[in-house]
Amino acid sequence: MKIGCPKEIKPQEFRVGMTPNAAQEAIRSGHTVYIETNAGMGAGFTDDDYTAVGVSILPTAKEVFDTADMIVKVKEPQAGERKMLREGQILFTYLHLAPDPEQTHDLLASGATCIAYETVTDRNGGLPLLAPMSEVAGRLAPQVGAWTLQKANGGRGVLLGGVPGVGPAKVLVIGGGVVGTHAAKIAAGMGADVTVLDRSIPRLRYLDDVFGGTFKNAFASAGNTIELARQADMIIGAVLIPGAAAPKLISRAQLAELKPGAALVDVAIDQGGCFETSRATTHQDPIYEVDGIMHYCVANMPGAVARTSTIALGNATMPFMLALANKGWRQACAEDVHLLNGLNVHAGKLTYAAVGEALNLPVISASDALNM
Repeated sequence: MKIGCPKEIKPQEFRVGMTPNAAQEAIRSGHTVYIETNAGMGAGFTDDDYTAVGVSILPTAKEVFDTADMIVKVKEPQAGERKMLREGQILFTYLHLAPDPEQTHDLLASGATCIAYETVTDRNGGLPLLAPMSEVAGRLAPQVGAWTLQKANGGRGVLLGGVPGVGPAKVLVIGGGVVGTHAAKIAAGMGADVTVLDRSIPRLRYLDDVFGGTFKNAFASAGNTIELARQADMIIGAVLIPGAAAPKLISRAQLAELKPGAALVDVAIDQGGCFETSRATTHQDPIYEVDGIMHYCVANMPGAVARTSTIALGNATMPFMLALANKGWRQACAEDVHLLNGLNVHAGKLTYAAVGEALNLPVISASDALNM
């Protein structure tokens, strides 16, 4: 199979879809890999790093799209990239379709087969291709939130860990999954007073057993959420419903009840955000203010640490990428229901129920798509 990796063009996105190691594994399996020139530079990989393992360098994204049977990326294809997709081509990347009707319609029109990293599952009910970026984003969230809290950035002017004689900042993490757990660990490690909210009692038990007094936890009822939000200097939104739009957990009206200059860090912004006032921002212009509350809503947070993120993502995606290349998407998905769960679009049909529900579009089952 011919595998192509274009340079990412989303603003301030420095990651790359294939590491030299992943490319080498594909070439050893008998495939040909093409990468756009300088695609890896933002993550610290030169064209020479790729050519050393047998990758062919192409000068433009169009040549990569025109040549490849499968496109491997990081972020969802931008409008210009979507125009280059063709019928029968495989797209393997993050998609986050639920809050993005324009992208969804373009992918349906392309006729391509689109497999989303964020909905591939594993036998434990996890999301193995989302997990590494969730870990990165969770660990970044307190760091960028601490920066947002600085007075020069419009925040409360509160130091996360406090100092002797001055108490630490209060951090509320909404969601106790991968993002929330990593965010809580780092915030607590920075000295903050941290509480994690979740609606799963088993998950709360797990957090209590594993982390003990490192941070507190509470059940995520509406009452608990707003009560703890009122006390918080920083609120990290870390709620995920796989493939679906994120629920809105704090309304605009409730901003008036928060501390002036509090920081909201919305890690769920790729799925539409979990605060009513969230809107996607970029690393170049990451924060904005609504009703005296500072919002950090960068849609590709892990791109800020592009080398770490690229290597972590490449480690996770490589086995699935190889399965798709070695067997073709139909056989690979037929043999692995977890990879089949990643199928979101095929031949003009939407194949992921949560996206159809979010966008009010008809859906066929991924199993039916295998037989099309």
